[in-house]
Amino acid sequence: MTGPVSERRGIACAGNWIVDIVHTIEAWPAKSDLVRILDEVEGTGGGAANVMLSLAAFRAGLPLWAIGLVGMDRHAATVRWAVKGAGAGLDHLAETDRAPTAHTHVMNLPGDSRTFFYHPGTNDLLDEGDIAVEAVAAEGARVFYLGYLNLLGRLDAVVEGSTGAARVLARARAAGMVTVADLVSTDRAEFRAAVEAALPHLDVLFLNEGEAARATGLAIAGADDLAGITAAAAQLRAGGAGAVVVHTPALGLWLDARGAVVVRPEPVPASDVVSPVGAGDAFAAGCLYGLHEGWGPEACLRLGHRAAAASLRGATATGAIPTLTVLMADQ
Repeated sequence: MTGPVSERRGIACAGNWIVDIVHTIEAWPAKSDLVRILDEVEGTGGGAANVMLSLAAFRAGLPLWAIGLVGMDRHAATVRWAVKGAGAGLDHLAETDRAPTAHTHVMNLPGDSRTFFYHPGTNDLLDEGDIAVEAVAAEGARVFYLGYLNLLGRLDAVVEGSTGAARVLARARAAGMVTVADLVSTDRAEFRAAVEAALPHLDVLFLNEGEAARATGLAIAGADDLAGITAAAAQLRAGGAGAVVVHTPALGLWLDARGAVVVRPEPVPASDVVSPVGAGDAFAAGCLYGLHEGWGPEACLRLGHRAAAASLRGATATGAIPTLTVLMADQ
């Protein structure tokens, strides 16, 4: 350990590394029907990848670390190229020949939504020993991000109330780093139990309104249900998280020991939205940058919303995100 959090600098991004092949389609087909793919673009995605690449796009000079597991295939080469382009080291991105690199075919319907066909590959093999927590702490990382909980295969398995992800986060905190995690929207039987296991080891948890409902069992009426979202965030805080940040298309809520802060995003015209893929990760990256720099919740949320809005204007998760100077103009 190199010293207290205040003396550290940089963000370690651990977890999912996925190659997204984004198909923009003309309509959603009925069963057995054919529709045309209007456009296709390939990029690196997943929680760790999207957050790291968004932070790199800010060009703020933060040291970044990539931590995860890839295969020995062309998708792995895509991931490594992206990491190298972001200026992050490859030392902690392990490889294996036991499975292909995780990849997703994303069906994007403009003006509507997107649907994911996911091959987990190496992400399901990622184990506690593959995550070099102590090494990045020794190299000076201030923040340790893990994403996505409930899409980490072995690390999400709940045994006697604990998970590998929870133990990784505990190691990160013990090594002196601020611990952060994000969730994925998936219908998994152990979804709530996996989140509850991680909560006591988290300084900040990011999630959307649907994930908040799954993680708590509470009803949330929609993206603008502030009462329902606040109640879910409060339950997650009571479970041990230091701060809970819920993002929706209508608002961002940051709840910590000081109370709740709510910021609503600047609207993005529907005609400007190319794809919603990665917008939540861009939001998290904006908030993480502010957290790293010691900003208050309101400033973090505002930058998060601006980063998410920029992401919406691109086909891939991070391709349209500009520099921090541009994002903060007129703020």
